[in-house]
Amino acid sequence: MKLIIAIVHDRDKQRLEDGLRSGGYRFTKLASTGGFLREGNTTFLLAAEDDSIDEILAVVDENCKTREQYVNLLPPDAAAVGAFVASPVSIKVGGAIVFVLPIERFEKY
Repeated sequence: MKLIIAIVHDRDKQRLEDGLRSGGYRFTKLASTGGFLREGNTTFLLAAEDDSIDEILAVVDENCKTREQYVNLLPPDAAAVGAFVASPVSIKVGGAIVFVLPIERFEKY
């Protein structure tokens, strides 16, 4: 048995939730915040048998895609008045970060 921890962008959370439910997978979701852009994420926790890991990862891959987003490197209030303000920079956001960990013991009460 494994514990799957999937951290996904908030824009992808509903699609992933629907995909997991339609596959009959049970999960717990937690609100979380990303470090770089400080945007909302959702962390999904799933306990799964070893033979269903690849199926679950396929659902994550199908529903969590990266996309480009433009961001300003400096917040508007960080630059002095009249200072050069850089143009927005394109970065990739979205997708999923997934950890698959062994479970030593599992109890359900």
